[in-house]
Amino acid sequence: MSKLDWEKWNKISQIGLPVFTILGFLLTALKMPQYGLISSLISQMFWLPSSYRAWKHAGQIGIFITTLVITTIVVSGVINYWIL
Repeated sequence: MSKLDWEKWNKISQIGLPVFTILGFLLTALKMPQYGLISSLISQMFWLPSSYRAWKHAGQIGIFITTLVITTIVVSGVINYWIL
């Protein structure tokens, strides 16, 4: 990604990260976990590139590993609620 593209993506991520992450937790707390998982899966679309960049530029590998694990768990939940 060029620097200009990354700056645009970063601005979008600054909105998408908290909105979809908080919405996922809120929906789960309101006893709608199947929708909370969908929101959380959408939030991973923002978390993955952001955490990868944090790892590559600041050495924050823990954030990236945690994001990968959470993404795997959320995908498993989506499969469990929506496919099986």
